[in-house]
Amino acid sequence: MRCRIAAVFLLPALAVFLPSVARAAEHITLKNGFDLICDHRQVDGDRVRLYLDDSSANFIDVGTTEIVAVEHVDLPHAANAQAPKDAAPYSEANLRDAKLTPQAMHELLTQAGSAHDLDVDLLASVVRAESGGNPHAVSRTGAQGLMQLMPKTAANLGVGNSFAPGENVNGGTAYLDALLKKYHDNLALALAAYNAGPAAVDRWHGIPPYHETRVYVARVIREFNRRYAARMAAQKQGSGTQVASVSPSAGR
Repeated sequence: MRCRIAAVFLLPALAVFLPSVARAAEHITLKNGFDLICDHRQVDGDRVRLYLDDSSANFIDVGTTEIVAVEHVDLPHAANAQAPKDAAPYSEANLRDAKLTPQAMHELLTQAGSAHDLDVDLLASVVRAESGGNPHAVSRTGAQGLMQLMPKTAANLGVGNSFAPGENVNGGTAYLDALLKKYHDNLALALAAYNAGPAAVDRWHGIPPYHETRVYVARVIREFNRRYAARMAAQKQGSGTQVASVSPSAGR
């Protein structure tokens, strides 16, 4: 999310809770350009409640005039969905090799964020979800470094060494910035594309129904919400600058 609109992300965050089993659902497109998949709808006057699964817990209320298109879709079984990156790309064992201090990490993220007008807490949230702050992390699919760049993506971004923290963060930030521009600053879609690839997002016209991708988007947005709220509270109290720590234990 861009620094200038860093707080506009709460409603789209709910869209990651998609049905996880194969069944009929509805692909809803809203007037603001955001789209999601819902299990069913309930109309109440000029408002519509969009239920994001078959329970009553996860829903979004919108005006009837905000819905511009409804398409019936069949979601695949989660086991059949092919997401290109696996979850939990780091472990306690390789975290022992991490050398970056919280202050050094903060400086890296601040520099990259300033270069691309991205919120430092958003970058910290992505780094935490991708690698837990370990610059030596390697996933089972070959994604590398702090922001888990695949070798081909890293090469396209001009990253010569994905294990060099500065190169990796600069490359990953540039990639996230490009995705935010592609999806008109829709954070949920940009994160889904970062995880599953833009082709999957474009194919599904929204967050693809991959379990890992749904969990990833929810995790990053939840962490970004937490960090952003804490920073705003600290600023009100005049407590000074916060360090964007990405320790896996932070906030748990």
